[in-house]
Amino acid sequence: MIKENQEYIELLPNWAAEFSKKYCSKTANLYCIHGNVRDFLPHRAYHGVFSFVKITDYISEVIFGNRDVIAFFDYSCGITFSLSDMTIEYLSVMHKKYPDVVPQDFLSRDPTKAFFYLEKYFTHIINQNNERYYKGEIEEKTPIRMVLIIDYAETVVPNDDINNLNDVDRYSLVTLNRWASEPLFTREDVSIVMIAENLSDINKRITSSPYTIKIDIPFPDENTRFHFLKYLAKEDNQEDILLNLDRSLTLAKMANLTAGLNLSHLYQTVAQAYQEDMPITRDYLVKRKQEIIEAEASSLLEFVNTDYGLDFISGYDFVKNRFKQAVKALSGQMYEAMPMGYLIAGPIGTGKSFLVSAFASEIGIPMVRLCNFRSQWQGTTEANLERVINILKAMSPVAIMIDEADAVLGNRQTKDVNGTSGRVFAQIASFMGDTRYRGKIIWFLITSRPDLLPVDLKRQGRAEEHLALFYPETIEEKANIFETIQKKLHIKTTGVIFKDIVKKITFEASGADIESILVRAKMNAILCHRAMVTKEDLLKTIQDFIPPSYPYEIELQNLVASIECTSKEMVPKKYREMSRQKLLADIMEIKQILGEKL
Repeated sequence: MIKENQEYIELLPNWAAEFSKKYCSKTANLYCIHGNVRDFLPHRAYHGVFSFVKITDYISEVIFGNRDVIAFFDYSCGITFSLSDMTIEYLSVMHKKYPDVVPQDFLSRDPTKAFFYLEKYFTHIINQNNERYYKGEIEEKTPIRMVLIIDYAETVVPNDDINNLNDVDRYSLVTLNRWASEPLFTREDVSIVMIAENLSDINKRITSSPYTIKIDIPFPDENTRFHFLKYLAKEDNQEDILLNLDRSLTLAKMANLTAGLNLSHLYQTVAQAYQEDMPITRDYLVKRKQEIIEAEASSLLEFVNTDYGLDFISGYDFVKNRFKQAVKALSGQMYEAMPMGYLIAGPIGTGKSFLVSAFASEIGIPMVRLCNFRSQWQGTTEANLERVINILKAMSPVAIMIDEADAVLGNRQTKDVNGTSGRVFAQIASFMGDTRYRGKIIWFLITSRPDLLPVDLKRQGRAEEHLALFYPETIEEKANIFETIQKKLHIKTTGVIFKDIVKKITFEASGADIESILVRAKMNAILCHRAMVTKEDLLKTIQDFIPPSYPYEIELQNLVASIECTSKEMVPKKYREMSRQKLLADIMEIKQILGEKL
């Protein structure tokens, strides 16, 4: 069948081609379609013209358009059919079999009734066709081709432990699993298609079954977005909107800038601009894209915006040079030279997140912060992560910042009743290690406790390069940080020489401590009705300043950052001269003092 339909299959997008090949191979009859299922889906006809349709129409008309029976079910509409003749035939047959049943029950929104009657109907058609063949009424036995499309499948067979499911959900789960292995259905041409945004929202007894074929619909690529925008730009597009671009934008440029958006998002963006009677500018597009993605990600992704580049960062020359090399590789599209990700370690207050965001501004790609996606509700964590991964794939190239990565990503050894932690770890590890996205999705795992991160996330092929930031050691380094933060905060000074100021600091100061000193000194100047911060303001603030005291915690953070470094040049002198055995011994000792599990 695949060879016979090869010409048709080649016209389909990759996911639909995969679907068609699986169907033609007759290896299974139960399909789970997930991903970008609530979008307009492009269909390219033989003459090359694109049309855009919704998922149920695409599956029923494009993939299964010549089927004898095409039925739909969801909780809102119950049972429906693609053609009125199919509905009439179904009701006629069922009324003859069950004359005492009201027609509404045959089209019920209750899965218990709906699946019962549909199974009876499918079985009737199959048996009737077989009888006609055996009686000699037809010369060749040709299967009656039937398909049932179940939309919003997560409401029919939700992902929960079977003990927590109600009777209706259990019935649906058992029925669908039975249909997938029912000889009468598998021998004949009966297909069941389940549609849901997140695969993890569907009960795992279905998704993990060997009888189930899973098909992922990705977000549209740049070419698809271009064709959709081209369609919207036509005055005869049969829509109530018209695409109006600013002179600085072209359709191709807009298609490029909208990576991470699906076609529905594009439609909404164009429609809103049309309603506001304004041309779409680049700034408008960037703002809308951020708003849409953050909303779609349910606050699990936040865009990181900064006006500061690497040249604004004081010190950390080794790390900055590494980042500048990466900028050159990316600008030259030498993606194979890029690490899959970075581990950024160091004690609190060293400016790890700020340094990473400065790097993002240099490479000219968006950076997003991955927030804590974990939930107390079973299945929600995996669904959250699945949604985020799909968005990130669509956004590439993109940089991903994970602050407090040890807390967000957790540990694969964490015990939980349902095994969620292990599955979440597997999802993340697999995505981070997908070499198809080398140089296009760049990971930044930021943490003061890299020792708490799973080893598998820190190895080569994932967070490959380990960089560390430490507190400034020399007077010059501290003075440079003072000057940098002064410029960043736009603090005006008079009569201040920072090299003289830092000599009065008798404690180990972090970048965060220095920023706090400057802010307090500025407040003192304001209270004295002065616009300028003086030397006296700073000295008075330093004399009064008591830094947060966590000596053991800070020392532990220094030690674990030192042992993670992939280059000695980054390591402070006092740790550089220590043997690895000594570093490990000190780490164990401090953990014991702090009462941590070894």
